[in-house]
Amino acid sequence: MKIIPAVIAAAVTLSLTYAFSHKLGQIPPLGSLLSPQTGFWQNAEPIGEFPHEPLILPGLTGKTEVWYDDRMVPHIFADNEADAYYVQGYVTARDRLWQMELQTYAAAGRLSEILGPKMIAYDRNQRRRGMVYAAEGTVREMLGDPAIKVAVTSYAAGINAYIATLTPATLPVEYKILDYKPERWDIIKSALLLKYMAHDLAGFCNDLEYTNARRLFSMKDFNLMYPDFHELTDPIIPKGTAFLPASVKAIPPPDSLLARDAAFMHFKEDKPDPDNGSNNWAVAGSKTRSGAPILCSDPHLGLSLPSLWYEIQLHTPDMNVYGASLPGSPGVIIGFNDHIAWGVTNGEEDVKDYYQVQFRNGRQEYLFNGSYRKADLRIETIKVRGAATVYDTVAYTVWGPVIFDNTFPDKITGTAFLAMHWKALDPSNELAAFNRLNKARNYDDYLHALTFYTCPAQNFVFADKAGDIAIWHNGQYPLRWKDQGKWIMPGNDSTYAWQGFIPHDELPHIKNPGRGFVSSANQRATDSTYPYPLYGSFDLFRGVRINERLSAMSAITPQDMMQLQNDDKNLFAATAMPMIRQHIDSSSLTAAEQPYWQLLSSWDFMATPDSKAATIFNQFWQKLEDTIWQDELRPNDSTVLAWPQSITTLQLLLRDTSMHFIDNINTPQRETLSQLVHGAFATAVKTLAALNTAGQLELGKARGTDINHLSRGIPAFSAQHLNTGGGQHIVNATKQTHGPSWRMVVQLTDKTEAYGIYPGGQSGNPGSPFYDNSVNDWVAGKYYLLHIFSPEEKDNAVIRYKLVFTGK
Repeated sequence: MKIIPAVIAAAVTLSLTYAFSHKLGQIPPLGSLLSPQTGFWQNAEPIGEFPHEPLILPGLTGKTEVWYDDRMVPHIFADNEADAYYVQGYVTARDRLWQMELQTYAAAGRLSEILGPKMIAYDRNQRRRGMVYAAEGTVREMLGDPAIKVAVTSYAAGINAYIATLTPATLPVEYKILDYKPERWDIIKSALLLKYMAHDLAGFCNDLEYTNARRLFSMKDFNLMYPDFHELTDPIIPKGTAFLPASVKAIPPPDSLLARDAAFMHFKEDKPDPDNGSNNWAVAGSKTRSGAPILCSDPHLGLSLPSLWYEIQLHTPDMNVYGASLPGSPGVIIGFNDHIAWGVTNGEEDVKDYYQVQFRNGRQEYLFNGSYRKADLRIETIKVRGAATVYDTVAYTVWGPVIFDNTFPDKITGTAFLAMHWKALDPSNELAAFNRLNKARNYDDYLHALTFYTCPAQNFVFADKAGDIAIWHNGQYPLRWKDQGKWIMPGNDSTYAWQGFIPHDELPHIKNPGRGFVSSANQRATDSTYPYPLYGSFDLFRGVRINERLSAMSAITPQDMMQLQNDDKNLFAATAMPMIRQHIDSSSLTAAEQPYWQLLSSWDFMATPDSKAATIFNQFWQKLEDTIWQDELRPNDSTVLAWPQSITTLQLLLRDTSMHFIDNINTPQRETLSQLVHGAFATAVKTLAALNTAGQLELGKARGTDINHLSRGIPAFSAQHLNTGGGQHIVNATKQTHGPSWRMVVQLTDKTEAYGIYPGGQSGNPGSPFYDNSVNDWVAGKYYLLHIFSPEEKDNAVIRYKLVFTGK
C-alpha cells in the first residue's frame, strides 16, 4: 500500500532539507546529527558481523531461537504462539521501527506532531475519515478473540521490549534527523495499520464525481462513460458459470432521489492509487510438470524503502508458516505453510457511500426519519509541532462521520454536510482470517478462515498438497439495489441505507475448475449474470493475458510462473493499434513524425525496458484521451469529475469510431477520430523528440521506476532511475513508483519449493547492507529460494547466525 501520500512527502522533504542547514522548530542542529557518539554514524552496520549473545526478554515464557538466513530473514522457533509473536514483534521492530511507527502516525492523522503545521489539513482529513474510530472498534474485536488477543498483545510486548533497549546512539537514523523519539506501542497501532490498508485498498469511490456527472450528462451518456461491465473482460469466475438466484434482494425506495446540491461540484476526496491491485493464480497438478499445484501471488502497491513487506518464518508446535508480513502486525499476510499456500488480490469494489445530512443547532442534531436526532460529537485534538494545538469537532451520524461540512475542507457558510458510510469503519477482525490461514491444513480450514474477513475485500487464491485449488471473491459487500451507491443519497431517510450484506456462501467462488487453474487480476469477479450488483473500478487486460497464457500452458514449472509474473506483453496496446492504424495516414506525417510512427507501427507490444515503441504508445494514448475528454470533463477549473477508464475509452472507440464524444463541444466544426488521432500523435511527438534528444526514449529511461525512501526527502536513502519495463494493463504492472511489491511462487510438492522477492531488503536502516540488497535482482526479474526450515535443519549452510531469547 502507498502508506505515505504525496502531501506527506512534500512536508517531509521541506523538513529534511532545512534540517541540514537550520534549526526548524524542534529539529536539532547539525552538531547533534553529526555527533560521533549519538549521530547517524552510529547507524552504520559492518558487513559480515553478526551478534551471537543470548538475549533476555521480560515476558517470554520459554526459550525461543531465531535463525537468520543469508538475506537476514528471521526464522523464529518458539514453544508456543505467544512467544513466537513476542519475538516477531521484537525482531521486526529491530529492523523496521521507524517505518512501523510513522505509518501509524499517518493512519491516525498525527503527522503534525512530527512535521508541523503543513500536515494539519492531512491530519484533519484522516480524523474525519474515522481512522482512529475504526481502529478502536477493531481493538475491541481483537481482544474478544482469544487467539488474536494473544497475538496482538504478545507482538506489542515484543516491540516495546525492543524500544526499551534504545539509546540516543541506537535510535534509527530518521528519528535523529526529525528529532523525535518512538513512543510505546499500543495494540491500536496494529489496528490502525490494518485500517490504513483498508483505506488503500477499499477507500476508493466516485460518489462525488458521479453526482457531478449526473448534473452534466444524460443517463445514457453516463452509462457510456462509466459502464458497469466491459465486453472484453475475462472474469475471475469463467463466463457462462451458472449462479443460483439471489436469496435476498435490496428493495429501492418508491421514489429514488438523487442529491444534486451544487456545492458537491467542488468537494474532492483524496484517493488511493487506482492501480492498487495484484495478480494471483493457482494451477492444478494436472497442468504442472511435478504433478503438484503451483500458487503465485504478486501484490501491486506503492513502492518504498524501507519495503512494505517483511519476510519471516514462524514455527511452533501447531504452526509452521513463511511469507510476507506487514511490519506492525503479527503473523503472515501472504504465504504458505506445510500444507497450503494462499495469496490475495484486491476485490476493487466500492464499499463507501455518501449521504447529505441536514443539521440544526450547528452540528448538534440532524434530521433522520422525520425527527431530529443528536449527533455524536467527537473532539479531535491535533497536536502541532511548533504551533498551537488544533481542535476539530467531527459529527458522527447513523451513517458514519461527517467528512465535509461548513468547516472542512474550507469554512463556507451554507455548504452541504456529507456523512460517509464506509464498510471499513465497522468493527472487524481481519487478523483472525490471517491467523487461521497461517495454520490451515486444507480447503475447509481455508474457507473457515475467510468467514472472518470483511474489508478490504480480496480475491483469496488457494492451493494445498491434497491437490485442491480455489479462489473466493471474499469480503462483506453491501446489499444494494441497482445503481445504489453511485451517487450521493439523502441522509434523512433510512430507506436509503444498505439492506445487509450479500450472504457469504453466495459470494463468487470456484473450486477445482475443469480448465485446471484459477486466477484474478483485479478484473470483475463475474459476468452480468451474477444476481447481485457489485460496483467498482476494475482492471481488464492483465486478467485476459494471464488466462490466455495459463490456458495454453502445460507441464508448468515454477520457472514458467516466474516468467509469467514478469510478462511485459501490452494487450491493451495490441487491441488498440489496429483501430489506430485505420485512422493514421502515414503518408501525411511530417519527416519529424515518421520515425516515431515506424517504431510504433512495427512494435511487438512487449513493454521491455529497452522498448522505445512502448514509450511512444504511452505518450500518444494519453494525448488521445486528453483530446477526446477534456471538453466534456473540464467545464471549469473547479468542477470535480471522474475521467472514464482507459479501457472504457478503448471499448467506446472499438464499438463506434464516430461516437459523439469525439466532437469538441467548444468548436463550431465537427471533429473526426482521424483528426484527433493525428493531432494527438503530433502533440506526443513533441514530447517524444525531447526524450529522444536526451537519450531517454526507452521505457526504462523515459519512465523507469523510483523506489523512494518513505520520507521522500532523502535521495541517498532511495533507489531511483531503475531500468524497468511493464506498466498499466500489463502482467508486470511496474510503474514509476508503483508495482509488484512481493512476488511469490510456491510449488506444493511433498517438500515445499518456494521462491520470492520484493524490491528492498529486510533492514530499514539505510546504513545496513540488507537495506536495498534485493532491488537490482527484482529489477532483473530474479527470485530467491525461500527457506521454510524444520527444527532438524538447524545446521543448514544458509543459516548465517542465531539468536537465543529467554525470559527472566
